[in-house]
Amino acid sequence: MTVSPTLQKYLDQGVSYDLIAHAPTMSSTRTAEACHVSGEALAKAVVLRRDGGYMMAVLPASHHLHLSALKSQLGHKVDLASEDEIERLFGDCERGAIPALGECYGLDVIVDNSIDPHRDIYVEAGDHATLIRMDGEEFARLTAKAWRGHFSTHD
Repeated sequence: MTVSPTLQKYLDQGVSYDLIAHAPTMSSTRTAEACHVSGEALAKAVVLRRDGGYMMAVLPASHHLHLSALKSQLGHKVDLASEDEIERLFGDCERGAIPALGECYGLDVIVDNSIDPHRDIYVEAGDHATLIRMDGEEFARLTAKAWRGHFSTHD
């Protein structure tokens, strides 16, 4: 099990969490299945390009991002970042396994309202074989400075 060093340093500052090892997967939906976790409880990260910088949208793995809804809520031009851009931003993470805790990477974050703070939340740890489980209230505390909005729909 490997937690990205940036995320590990962030979590070591008083965050209560558990690590869950799983068979390697290449999508958040498959990760949820491998860990027997609801796709509603697995928070996935989508990295966005905006105003010459980057930000992160966080939504359940079982949902699809609606970029047009996100653009209207943020009030400016927003596009999906490329895999190469994401790799540069998250150099200590495996491609496609970025944690849904963008604050520790210096990113602004918007969290979809469908993330339920009354249940455990799971996030990628930075590799394709480890999940982090934390109480939903802990996740809410870690994302307290994030914007909130509705920009996804369930599969």
